Order: sequence, then structure tokens, then C-alpha cells
Amino acid sequence: MLSLVRRQLASRARPPLARCYATPAPKQPNPQLDGYPELPDVSHQYRPALGWQDKLLRRNFGDTVHHHEEVHSMWGPDIPGVPPQQALRQFLIAAGCFVAAGLFMRAYLVPERPAIPREYPFGGLEVELGGDKANPEAESTDE
Repeated sequence: MLSLVRRQLASRARPPLARCYATPAPKQPNPQLDGYPELPDVSHQYRPALGWQDKLLRRNFGDTVHHHEEVHSMWGPDIPGVPPQQALRQFLIAAGCFVAAGLFMRAYLVPERPAIPREYPFGGLEVELGGDKANPEAESTDE
């Protein structure tokens, strides 16, 4: 019965989520660059290590500098070796293991108290030790 329902749901025609056109819209030049060449947004860390005149920055002398060179250069932010979703999953697993270990230690490894905690009469000796009930006029002067 369940497989019949799944087949019926799969056979229904669904509208497309996004419209697809045969030809993409032409890319307009960025007016803020004012004719400066638009280079691809690719970090220099993806470039091969050998074959460059400037091996430290992985570029040749006289090459056009990207308008976001501080981000795409070798001194820019490092490219993560792990995709962000996988890194988040690994972090949550590690944090969960720490929390689980802490809860396990608190529940099973901490010994019980060897003595009974003290109990004082008259609301924990509030009046005798100078609590709020011992100084009722102190509350009225704070207004």
C-alpha cells in the first residue's frame, strides 16, 4: 500500500523550482571597474606551485592584478581543506562527545557526599545572620 502511494506521488508532474532559459543573459560589465579587466574570482592557492616567475605569490611579472588581490593572493585567507558542512558536522560531533563525557562523569563518576548538608531553623537563620527580614527599614530607604 505504501509503495503504491509513493508511486502515485512520484508520477505527479511538479512545476519547476526555477525557470531555465535556453540562453543566459549577457553579462554586463561592472561600472565600478571603469574598463579594468574582470578576472575570475579564483584564489592563487589553487594554482600549481611551479612554473611562476614569482614563486612566492604564484604569478608572473607584468600580470594584471585582480581587483580583489588581497583576498585572492597567497597571503589571503586560506582555502579550507574540508567543506563547511562537513566541518560543522565534525565540530558538532566533537562538542557532543565532550558534553556526553561530562554528563557521564557527573552522573557515574562523582561520588556521593559523605555528609548530610546542614539545616538551620528559622529559614536558614535569616534574621540572626542579618538577612532582609532583619533590616526592614533598609529596603524603604533605597527608594
